[in-house]
This record gives sequence, C-alpha cells and structure tokens, in this order.
Amino acid sequence: MRITVVNHKYHYEMEKLVRLFLPNEKIEVTKEISDGDGLYTEVGDEITVAFKAGNFEKHLTAPLCDDNEMQMGRMVYSIFGEYTGIYPKWGVLTGVRPSKLLIATEKRLGREKTEQYFYNDLLVTKEKYALARRVADCEEKIISLSKEKSFSLYISIPFCPTRCSYCSFVSHSVQTEKAKALVPEYCNLLLKELKETGKIANSLGLQLESVYVGGGTPTTLSAKQLSELLKSVTENFNLSSCREFTVEAGRPDTVTEEKLRVLKNSPVTRISINPQTFSDEVLKNIGRCHSAEETVTAFNLARKIGFDCINMDLIAGLPGDTADGFKYSLDKAFSLDPENITVHTLALKRSSNLGTQDMRVTAENAKKVDEMLKYTYDKLNGKYAPYYMYRQSKSAGSLENTGWCKKDTECLYNIFMMEECHTILSAGAGAVTKLKAQSGDYIERIFNFKYPFEYISDFDELIKRKERITEFYNTYF
Repeated sequence: MRITVVNHKYHYEMEKLVRLFLPNEKIEVTKEISDGDGLYTEVGDEITVAFKAGNFEKHLTAPLCDDNEMQMGRMVYSIFGEYTGIYPKWGVLTGVRPSKLLIATEKRLGREKTEQYFYNDLLVTKEKYALARRVADCEEKIISLSKEKSFSLYISIPFCPTRCSYCSFVSHSVQTEKAKALVPEYCNLLLKELKETGKIANSLGLQLESVYVGGGTPTTLSAKQLSELLKSVTENFNLSSCREFTVEAGRPDTVTEEKLRVLKNSPVTRISINPQTFSDEVLKNIGRCHSAEETVTAFNLARKIGFDCINMDLIAGLPGDTADGFKYSLDKAFSLDPENITVHTLALKRSSNLGTQDMRVTAENAKKVDEMLKYTYDKLNGKYAPYYMYRQSKSAGSLENTGWCKKDTECLYNIFMMEECHTILSAGAGAVTKLKAQSGDYIERIFNFKYPFEYISDFDELIKRKERITEFYNTYF
C-alpha cells in the first residue's frame, strides 16, 4: 500500500499506525501524488487525510491544532477502523511499552491529566488504560530498586530441540547435525566471554541485580554444560547483591531431573516451563515435539525438586487454536498454580516460519484473541496481578503480552530490561548489551554477532567490542 505525505514529517508515525490495521501489507511511503489507491496525508491550510482502496473511499479534514501529528493519527485511526473493522484498543499508540509512556507522562502532567490524555488524545480504551495503570504502579516499585551502578546480566543460549513455527529469535534446532556440532565450541567460548564481562563489571564496581539465562532453550544444553555455565557466572560475578537468577527451561522435552538438580544446586531462583498451549493438536501445528502431559510432568518434577518460583508462558492466537481451546489451556496452567503466568499475543514476524506462510492478521482473529485476553484478565485477576507488559508488531488486534504474578514474585529482569532503567550486560550469540548513562535516557548498544557460527568465527572481534563498556562508564559516570 502507498502512503503519500505532503508538507509534513509524520510519515514514520503514519506508517506505524497503518501497520496496526494492515500488518500483512507491504507499505511504500512517497511524496509523489497519484490518483490510484492508497492513503493521502497533507498539512496545508488544514489537515487532510484521504484513503482509497477499490470501492472504499473516505476523505477527512480537520483544522490545524497544537498537535497536528496526533490529530492526523486520529483521522487515520477513524478511516482504517471503518475500512478494516478493527479498532485497536490501544488507540493510536504504536509504542511497545505503554506503561513506560504512562509513567513519563504522569511525571509531566499528573495522574488526572494523564488519564484524559490516554483517553482523548491517544484513544486508548478504559480497559487498556486500567491495565497500563496497574502495570505502571508495579513497575515503579521495581524500578526504584535500581541504583546508579546497577546492572543485569543476560546470557543467550540460541539452541532448541526444534524451531517453533512462531519463533523469530536466533535459535538453531539441535536436530540438525550442523547446529548440534556447534554447541560444544559455543559453550567454551561463552565461558570466556562471561569471564571477560565479569572482569569489566568488577573493575567498574558495578552492582549485579539480576541474571537471566534465555534463548532459545538453555536446557537444550547437557547437565554438564549447564553446570559449567552456572559455575562460570558464580566465579566471575559478585552475586552478593543479586536479587534474582532466572533460567528458561521453556521446552518440557529438554527438562530432566539431572538438569533440574544442577539448577537447584546453583544460585538459580526462578525457572520457566512454557507449555504455550495444552492442546496436543496445536503443539503439533507449531512444531513442538512434546505432549501437553509432558509439560505437566516437567512442572511437577520441578516442584518435587524444590523450585518455588516457576513461570509458565501461553500464547493467544496460535494456529488451529480456538477461544475455548485457549481457555482450557489457561485453566490448566491456573490449576498447576505457578507463581507467574505470562500470556503472549501471537505475532507473525517475518523471520518466523509462520511469518513466511500465508497467515494473515484479520478482524476475525483479532476478535478471537481479544476474547482470549478478556478471559485471561477475568481468570487471573485477584490471585495474580499484571506486573509487566509490552506489545509487538504484526499481532492480532495490536494487542499486548502481559506477565501476571502472585504477590512478590515479579520477574525483576523483565522490568529492568523493558523499562531500560539500568545497564544490561549481555553474552552469547544474538545478545545485545545496553549501556545506560548515569542520568537522562541515553542508551548505547553493543551488538554481539547474531548467529552461533559467526559468534565462534569472529569471537576475538566480539571481545574487542567489550572495551567500549569501560569507555562508556568513564564518559557517562
């Protein structure tokens, strides 16, 4: 689809807004005026927005105002809502972190004016504002834990038993001999990177708040490899201030008693065992090679071994799932009584297998996913509380992913990372170090090589890049 921009600089925001309604479309932004189909936007003596697609045609104008960009956004929202039948509940808000915007706006305007801004300017529904409000209140409590030299550590294990069809992360299936052969050398180099990163953190006097081992699926590693990894963290980092240590054991088909005992005998305080769904048919649709019953078995084994903080992920909108099917999965997770339940909205990322297939975001599946999330709120509210939230592009109805927790069981890393309140030092393929300045919002990123084979072949260059961490702290602290 073509977006024509005339006499304004809002083309980026207009493109992002249109993607809320037409996530499947390829969008071209141009200044060339044409009589063909597409969206026309202009700021002249007044604001003009016109859209034509086949037999549908709509033309709106509005007077110039204090915020022409916002006004144009509301006009686009109105037109595309009528055209698609989709009226995103987050209104014209395109950002991934609504609660962060809410916190920043409230500091500027106060609570009452912030609420009206979300309703009247951003067109956010009362339901979603209430969710953002609750998340923001929880996040502010956690953010206050972060101090001047606080940091968190992220470790990437980019390997899985198989690749899920919805996955857009850098993750290699160890079912392939080529990927499996990379694991030993990858692990050896990761230990070296952790040692170097620990030296830098210690020399700068940084205070470790949380550790998160993610992927991929970290428990794809053998028990011995996991033990060596965790030993490296304890030997190279000062854990005396560490509030939380998370390891994703997301795939039940990678969970064994031996591996769980390795985790339990280390400083690990929190794990994830992620069903995504409790339907065997839907599991097959997304490329998972385990049953729903295996998830229950893995969870019960973790409880038996002594884990008292477990997260379970579910995804709303998986291929072949229904509203009733999702409700069954949520009820099943609820009955297991984990400390955290995280509910994601399926996003059709281009780098995922689903994103390359002919699956499309439609008004029908947006309505279905909305029903799933409403049920989530009704089911979890009370026993659990929403503590963090973010949005992704190309998700049904532009809806959100929300982490729910029992009292005092929030995943601190999720909030520290999402709200960018302190530095995240990262290790492993695809990992991104985010350096946060002492004051203000300035953040600088250091990218590790994306794929395991690059990580291995260019490891010396990767280590050299870490010199920037010390330079950054000498400059901004």
